[in-house]
Amino acid sequence: MHILAIDTSLGAAAAGLFDSDTRTEIAAESMAMERGHAEALVPLIGRVLARAEPAGLDLKRVVVTVGPGSFTGLRIGIAAARGFALARGVPVVGVSTLSAYAAPFIAANDSSIVAVAIDARHGEIYFQVFAPGGRTMVSPRALSLREAARAIGSGPVRLVGSGAPLLALEAWSLGVSAVVADTQAAPDIAWVARLGAAAQPEEALPRPLYIKKANATPQEAAALPRR
Repeated sequence: MHILAIDTSLGAAAAGLFDSDTRTEIAAESMAMERGHAEALVPLIGRVLARAEPAGLDLKRVVVTVGPGSFTGLRIGIAAARGFALARGVPVVGVSTLSAYAAPFIAANDSSIVAVAIDARHGEIYFQVFAPGGRTMVSPRALSLREAARAIGSGPVRLVGSGAPLLALEAWSLGVSAVVADTQAAPDIAWVARLGAAAQPEEALPRPLYIKKANATPQEAAALPRR
C-alpha cells in the first residue's frame, strides 16, 4: 500500500511516499522553514510524487500531522491532505505530532519513558509523556516548563522535540533524571507515514489538535455593527 505523508505542523514542510507492505521509502523531501508552508508544500508534494511515477504509483492513503503545532501550518497541511485524498479517492488520516516525535524512540527502546516537548513559545511547551511500550502517561497539553518537569516524575526519562533542551534544564533543576535524546524541529516524515499506516481512518480523523488558544484575537473595536 502506497502512503503519502504530509507534515507542516512545525518548523518544516515535508512530504514522503512510502510502501507500507515493504516498509520502504519511495521518495521523500523536507524543507526547514518557519513560514511559507503554503507556497512550498504543493510543489514539494509534486516533486515527491514525480520521483515515484517511474515505478508506478498505487496511492491508497494520505496521512497528515494534525498537531499540536502552528495554527496556520496545521490548516495548510490538513487542507492539502484532504485535497489530494479527494482527488485520488482515498482516505485521509490524522496523526498526532507528539506521537510522531515519540514513535522512533519507543520503537528503539520500549523499556523507558519518553516525554515529548515542543516549544510553544512564551515559556510554554506542548507536552506528552509516553510510558514504556507507548502507553500515554500524560495526555497532550500545553504547560509551563516547571509544570511539565513536575509532571514527568523522578525519571529516568528521554526528552525529545524542539523544546527538549528547555525542559531538560527545568527537570535537572528539580533533580529529575533526564536525557535529551533528540531536538529536531519537526518529526521524521517516515514515522508520520508508519503511524498513519497503522491508524483506522474512522478513528484517526484529519482534524486539527489545538491545545492552546491562538495568540491573535479579533479586535472588537474594528468590527462593523450588525443590522
